[in-house]
Parts: sequence; C-alpha cells; structure tokens
Amino acid sequence: MPLTDDELGHIAQAREGSQSTRRATVAALEEVLFEPFPLLDHGFLRVIDYMGDDGAVVQAARVSYGRGTRKVSEDRNLIRYLMSHYHSTPFEMASIKLHVKLPIFVARQWIRHRTASVNEYSARYSVLDREFYMPDAEHLAAQSATNRQGRHGRVGPSEAAKILELLREDADRNYDHYLWMLNENADGNQVDQERTGIARELARMNLTLNSYTQWYWKTDLHNLLNFLRLRADSHAQYEIRVYAEVLLNILKLWVPETYSAFIEYRLNSVSLSSSAIGVLRKKIAGVDITQVDSGLSSREWNDLVSRFGL
Repeated sequence: MPLTDDELGHIAQAREGSQSTRRATVAALEEVLFEPFPLLDHGFLRVIDYMGDDGAVVQAARVSYGRGTRKVSEDRNLIRYLMSHYHSTPFEMASIKLHVKLPIFVARQWIRHRTASVNEYSARYSVLDREFYMPDAEHLAAQSATNRQGRHGRVGPSEAAKILELLREDADRNYDHYLWMLNENADGNQVDQERTGIARELARMNLTLNSYTQWYWKTDLHNLLNFLRLRADSHAQYEIRVYAEVLLNILKLWVPETYSAFIEYRLNSVSLSSSAIGVLRKKIAGVDITQVDSGLSSREWNDLVSRFGL
C-alpha cells in the first residue's frame, strides 16, 4: 500500500520547514531529509534527523592534542587511517535517526544490532494494517545445503506460484481471524455489538511474520557501519540487504569520506587468519600446498581459493 495522502502531507510539511543553525549540516543529506525511499512491496526508509558529518569524526580524533579541522586531503587521510586501524570512538561522534517500515521477520534480524535506540509501532495500542510482504518469484529459493541460514538456486515456476498462493492465503486468513478476535474492523470500530473482543496485545500473536511493522531507529555512525558491513554483504538475506543498500547511498550523501574509507577497508576487504596468510605466502613463493597441509578447514580453504583464484 502506498503512503496515504495524510502521510504524504506530513512529509511535505516537514520538508517545507527550515531552521537556521550553527551546527554542521550536509547539503546532500538535507535534500533527502524526510523523503521516503520505497523498499520491497510496502516498506520504506527515510532519514528523520542526523548529527555531525565527516568533520565530527576528524574533530573527535584530533581533540587529544587540540587540533581542529585542517585541509580536506588531510581529513581524508585521517579518516582512512582511523578506518583501516579500527579506531571506533571518533565514528561514534556522528549519529542518524531513521524511520523504517519493514516486514516483521526482517525487523527481527535487524534488531540483532542492539547498539541503537529503537521505538517500534505497538500492536498493543493500534491495529496493524493489512499489509504483507510477498516476495517476487525470483527470490523464492530452496534451503542451501552448505549454509544453514541461507538459500540457494530457484524453485520452479509452478512451485513458486503455489508458494505465493499459500503465503497470501495464510496471511489473509490470519489477518481476518486477527480482526475477528479483536471484534474490530481495520478502522478500530466494533463489529458485533453483542460480542467483546480480546485485547490487542493477545490478538496480535496470530499475525504472520510477513506483516509489516514500523520503527524509529537511531544509531551512531560506528554502529551503522557495523550494520552495513554485515547486511550490505552479498551473502546477507535479500530482504534486509535492500534496506542496507539504500542506507549505503544515504551514508555516501552524509559522510562521503567515511563512506569511501568504509568501502575500501571494510565492505570490500577480507580478513585473513594467520593460517590463511601462511598459505598465501607459500603460494607466492611457489610452494605447492593442499588443503590437508594448510591447517584450514574445507570451508576456509574453499573460501580462500575462491577469493584469490588460487
């Protein structure tokens, strides 16, 4: 379901307002402030507020010897140094607040990142909308044989159609039962005057995990980078990865130097064990080595061979 006219009106009103400030602002991020980025079939993500910029990271790093911001090139090199050497506290000095609408099963993955402030839409107080995530057929896949938390390949067209039919039927049936237990319609009005529904906090347990929820999520830059390192990775679940990819674009608008360093030293880099480094050194020296001799498990060996084309 698209945003309602009322919701769009509130967004337009928020975007029309402006305030003078002495705090650091980022023109590129101001351009998209409050604007919703549509995701999946009913979801979105939008920036509500932020504090700090690349300069806040530099300022925090230099406070120990009283030096402020210098040349852009020096700031860039400092941020890259901090990123490559895993200095985290300077990145904690900038923060961002998001409004996110997402399926409940994605939210349960997202909430694993506990170093954030979260306030979620409560089905104890309000009736959830009849909105369910329905994946495209291309994203329906079988359980991976090598990764217990992943999927692999694609199911056939007829099976995909049946799965989508079941998902829709189950979600609609459970939502109908949810309203029946509440004795309310979607507008919160009582349906049967002779019957009392159960409490919303109880009725909600019948909803399927592809129902949509919403929350405000506020985190600092350091913990946002940790989120993106895991969720923007190609191995992450598709449904949360699409949110992470939008967040990557927001990161680029907000803190472009930090974004560049993050891509270079975290997202597109690899971490190697001492055994893996030993294998690479032997390979460079022309020594023939096998998985049995390497000290690596089969999974580690295959990952190393794949990454470096050994």
